[in-house]
Amino acid sequence: MSFFKILKRGLDIIISLSALIVLCPVLLFIVIAIKIGSKGPAVFKQQRAGKNGKPFVFYKFRTMTIDADPFGPSPKSGRDPRLTKAGRILREYSLDELPQLFHILKGDMSVVGPRPLYLSQIPEWNERQKKRLLVKPGLTGLAQISGRGEITREEKLELDVKYVETAGFSADVRIVLATIAQVFSRKGIYEKRYSQAESTRGTKP
Repeated sequence: MSFFKILKRGLDIIISLSALIVLCPVLLFIVIAIKIGSKGPAVFKQQRAGKNGKPFVFYKFRTMTIDADPFGPSPKSGRDPRLTKAGRILREYSLDELPQLFHILKGDMSVVGPRPLYLSQIPEWNERQKKRLLVKPGLTGLAQISGRGEITREEKLELDVKYVETAGFSADVRIVLATIAQVFSRKGIYEKRYSQAESTRGTKP
């Protein structure tokens, strides 16, 4: 294992554990707000593809009403009627992603890496696009700070591959800092990720 991988895993543990301890009251408050605001579980889960395509159960805070169609169209701007009141705020500040800190602590994910997508999408990717599976999926990545909803699915996949090919400590630091700035600026909050069943399809050769 390379020094970068050891350093990355160590920082993943420190960051995720520290964040979970500090944010424990916030996590509890979010769970209560979701339960009070709408029927259904506080946590939304799906099976996603991890490193080397290995499946794992992926968690996010539920932001849609329990009877909403997650595969339905989502608006690029304005209010999505499928979102709950609490869900709208969670999405706006990316707080729905916080349960993924547990995945990072466990080792299924990393702070930085390509976003975890569906297992069913893998056969749709060409060989180059499948390189995104060579690293752990991340809470944020190069594609997320490079236009978000303004870039195509193919461009997102290419940015994921570019990250895999150029990954390093300085790149991870830049991505984390850019992500923090983006969250507070709320830039591109009406991107395609607003569908809890987001789909990033590849291009076959």
